[in-house]
Amino acid sequence: MIVTEETWHEARLIPTSGISGAAEQERRATSALLAVMGIVKEFSKAVLGPLNAPAGSLETYIEVPFTLGEKRCYPDGLIRVSRGARIWTALVEVKTGKSELEAQQLENYLDIAHEQGFDALITISNEIPPIAGQHPTKVDKRKLRKVDLHHWSWTYLLSTAVMQKEHRGVSDPEQAWILGELIRYLEHPRSGAMELEDMGQHWVSIREAVTAGTLRASDRAAPEVVSRFDALLRYASLRLGRQLGTEVLPVLSRKEQAEPGVRAQSLLQGMVGQGLLSGAIRIPYAVAPIHVTADLRAGRITASVDIDAPREGRAQTRVNWLVRQLKGAPDSVRLEAFVANARGAGATELLGKVRKDPTLLIADPKRDLRGFQVAMSAPMGVKRGRGRGGFIDSVLDLVDAFYAEVVQDLKAWSAAPPRMREPVLVQETPAALVSTSLSSQDGPEEYAAGCEEPSASDGQQIGTTHSNFGSARPSKQP
Repeated sequence: MIVTEETWHEARLIPTSGISGAAEQERRATSALLAVMGIVKEFSKAVLGPLNAPAGSLETYIEVPFTLGEKRCYPDGLIRVSRGARIWTALVEVKTGKSELEAQQLENYLDIAHEQGFDALITISNEIPPIAGQHPTKVDKRKLRKVDLHHWSWTYLLSTAVMQKEHRGVSDPEQAWILGELIRYLEHPRSGAMELEDMGQHWVSIREAVTAGTLRASDRAAPEVVSRFDALLRYASLRLGRQLGTEVLPVLSRKEQAEPGVRAQSLLQGMVGQGLLSGAIRIPYAVAPIHVTADLRAGRITASVDIDAPREGRAQTRVNWLVRQLKGAPDSVRLEAFVANARGAGATELLGKVRKDPTLLIADPKRDLRGFQVAMSAPMGVKRGRGRGGFIDSVLDLVDAFYAEVVQDLKAWSAAPPRMREPVLVQETPAALVSTSLSSQDGPEEYAAGCEEPSASDGQQIGTTHSNFGSARPSKQP
């Protein structure tokens, strides 16, 4: 029997074959990740730098045993960085697949780290916190006084590895190949490093309650849906950043970053009151953040950007300026023009019609246009999971299409720099028409001519003029 090469499996540095269960999945993922971190310096610096770890000699270990009271504990890994006299050490706890981190286990490891004088505990799982830097598991804050707690999602690690290899670069070719092997492993379904695949068990019931108008802010399941939506925006940012080779982040105010509960409460009020889930992501050097809104009642998802109109030219000139930049955008893109010193909605029309008649966006030709909104919408998926008809995929597909077809071609308007005034050629003027009064509008030649010393003949003429004026005055008799 002849075996065809299509059935052969290429030998890989980090194989996915032989993974028999969750324990083996976690052990292999931990070992592969920490080993590559110890080899590829650029990658380890990219992930450890934000944790305030020094850039030095890196050592990694797996399943290091510790004793806590009468218990024997085995954290999944340990990272130690040495630079001079400074040593930075972190314990590592890993979960793969749908396994979630456990608060009690993390608190035990925090106690071990505190006893050993370690600096941090790093957790890795498929849980994506809604806000970068926030941990998905609540632990006793008193245990964080001496030990830092950090979280990496597998999506974050995969995105960072891809950006480092494909965009930022790895100096050593062999190290670049090794990092590529880690990427290949993490992208395999059997690795347990899954992407965001579920909106949660309450997604369908909450969506139906919003449509029926029966959802209330006191519903215990609503906060989970809100958190999942923010996690989806975070995941969309990581995914888009992986493709663009840059860091894409959700847009949050300073207050929302400092107090995550403020953002959650705002989202909850919008979902209960208007049936909307909304947020924004910022792409470096893009004309503006991309706003993403899911209308649960209408079953539509909209992605939009706001762009300032040019500050000069007629209204139609400003509309044409925008339309010229949207050559590759579909006719179904919606445009809205906002008038200066006015509130509320502006003139709205589809791009296809505006291409034929730009005046459709001009409600009043006498008023200046201050800005535009460019938006693209698509039907909303209703399923909680991934795949066709899924909410997650409908959001991701719209964000990708909107950036590729609209946002990446838009540029902000900038005024042309002022130009030097060309010198004016001064023609000879008859003497009878020369003015003796100087002006800022006179050229240097005229100014110099006006400052010449009077000639003798000029003095005679001036004196004659004065004498003529004097003779014309009536004399006073004593």
